[in-house]
Amino acid sequence: MYKIMTPGPTQVRSNVLAARSLITTNPDIDEEFVEHYKMTCDMIGEIIGSTGEVYILSGEGILGLEAACASLTERGDRVLIIDNGVYGKGFGDFVKIYGGNPVYYTKDYHKPIDPSVLRDFLESDHDFKYATIVHCDTPSGILNDVAAICPILKEYGILTVADCVSSTFGVPLSVDESKIDICCMGSQKALSAPPGLTMLAVSSDAMNAMENRKTPIASFYCNILTFKNYYTEKWFPYTMPISDILGLSKAVKNVYYDKNIYKRHHIIAEAVRKAVTEAGLTLYPEAGFSDTVTAINVPETLEDGQILSIMKNDYNILITGSFDILAGKVIRIGHMGENANIRDVAETLLALDRTFAKLGYPLKAKMSEIFMNEMENSEL
Repeated sequence: MYKIMTPGPTQVRSNVLAARSLITTNPDIDEEFVEHYKMTCDMIGEIIGSTGEVYILSGEGILGLEAACASLTERGDRVLIIDNGVYGKGFGDFVKIYGGNPVYYTKDYHKPIDPSVLRDFLESDHDFKYATIVHCDTPSGILNDVAAICPILKEYGILTVADCVSSTFGVPLSVDESKIDICCMGSQKALSAPPGLTMLAVSSDAMNAMENRKTPIASFYCNILTFKNYYTEKWFPYTMPISDILGLSKAVKNVYYDKNIYKRHHIIAEAVRKAVTEAGLTLYPEAGFSDTVTAINVPETLEDGQILSIMKNDYNILITGSFDILAGKVIRIGHMGENANIRDVAETLLALDRTFAKLGYPLKAKMSEIFMNEMENSEL
């Protein structure tokens, strides 16, 4: 068995696995399941500070991104794609699929979006139906300040769609205060449930926009409106994956009752970054570091595959590289959810120390020792 220290999927707690193994009912006709589903959605909404509707959809996190675009986009709609990372740019593909016109606001991939510069741009061009923004761009480890960015967009009457798949439950977020109209989440990141489910928090403004379209939504599975009346009608648009949702519900409760979750993520992330830089390695982001993932530049004399292979084959630990324009350039450690604990992070950094030694690459210090020194002086 490998220790999974990737930025999703993450390790899964035993009580979540146990919940997935329970005898199940028929979710199509058993109203008790509808109540359980609603309770889970309400708890998610409370955790993320959303008073909008929360839905759980059957499909990996990308389903939520496409569903948001499918449900909002009509042919010819101008959509602002805030692009400072691989996932940010990728939103444009969904917009094009449904006939929209993506307008890319492209900035430095090493830095978070500057809200004041975005405001200057919007002064001259703000004719957009909605805008997309990525909270944590997982491929690069950059965190955008959605709490500052989305309210600016709303000032100009622009709906906001935020990819919060890799940030929610590991980074503090208030959806309502951040003026996010559709907040997209996933089961397999900091929530630490198995992959396979998307969660969406949808504002009344977003629901109104979907209900008042001139043309029908060009999808069934990606149509958010199909869930609108599920609770009053006690009916779902398709058979819900009940075992997955039972596991998700337990994972949500794990987060709900963990009052130190954000503090733990932050302290561990800060310590990892300090360990990496003091060892002589460099981080990909120049600013805006996420507390859920750390992206490390691969030294010029090495290849990412060499590092990942030794970590996997010699130490049974899975970390990951990246893709698209970052393919081969960075390696990433996921310290989110169940991965965000002292023992597993220390073991990962110790294995990295030994991996670099095997590859003949000298470090200035041992990352594992720096990390543990930070932990001994922390409040964890």
